[in-house]
Amino acid sequence: MARIELLTEREQLHSDPQRELFDRIVASRGEMIRPYQVLAHAPAVASAIGDVGAAIRFGGTLADHDRELVIITAAVINDCQFEWDSHHPIALQAGVRPETAEYLRSGGDHELDHRESTIIGYVRELCDTGNVSDERFAEMVDLLGTEGTVELTATVGYYTMLAYVMNVAGAC
Repeated sequence: MARIELLTEREQLHSDPQRELFDRIVASRGEMIRPYQVLAHAPAVASAIGDVGAAIRFGGTLADHDRELVIITAAVINDCQFEWDSHHPIALQAGVRPETAEYLRSGGDHELDHRESTIIGYVRELCDTGNVSDERFAEMVDLLGTEGTVELTATVGYYTMLAYVMNVAGAC
């Protein structure tokens, strides 16, 4: 159960900035999606977060496979069922292997390929420690280049932030 009111309908909103945010999210996403049902309580912050999310999802250079693998890995690490439910089907469509997704969800003895292992290991280490080792960083730069590594790191941060906001609100 949510700790704060989830703002799902325009009629619930009390300010012009909230209504503007609502209209923008609904126009771009078709509905007021869960993260913004929480974030709409702080519309200026929500608007800026929306811009970052659009850049990460639609303006970045990461391959869809890599971005979605990052997102579902962060969803599991941060225990955010909403992110998993939203991105698991997208990840599969983007080419993440079903057995890799299952490995993330429940562990086991699935053998990861080099790309999967590198990305999942990077996300796990970053989320666990707030940093990565020099070796892990070099491995990621070898795989994705500097721009891709920075973008992947920002993607981890973005989806971790959304998970934190929704977890604290009881909305994951």
